[in-house]
Amino acid sequence: MNHHKTSGAFEMNTRLVTTGAVLMAGGAMLAFSGMAMAGYALVCAGRRWTREMQLHPSERAAAKLRQAKHASMAGMEAWHAAGNGAT
Repeated sequence: MNHHKTSGAFEMNTRLVTTGAVLMAGGAMLAFSGMAMAGYALVCAGRRWTREMQLHPSERAAAKLRQAKHASMAGMEAWHAAGNGAT
């Protein structure tokens, strides 16, 4: 029978751990740089698109709200005219 005593100490190659940590940090920096560049490009494209619009987004939203209110009123008036408005 072989009886080997193990020390129970956790041993690791610190050089490999350090190299892995450095590579992860470099990859994270590279990924962050890529995200920043893509975000900047999206913001610039959005600003350019907004400038080229004939109506400002808030004006467009107000026009759509007015259109929806008019459609709602027209529908309600048609419903009342058909005799369905009795309460």
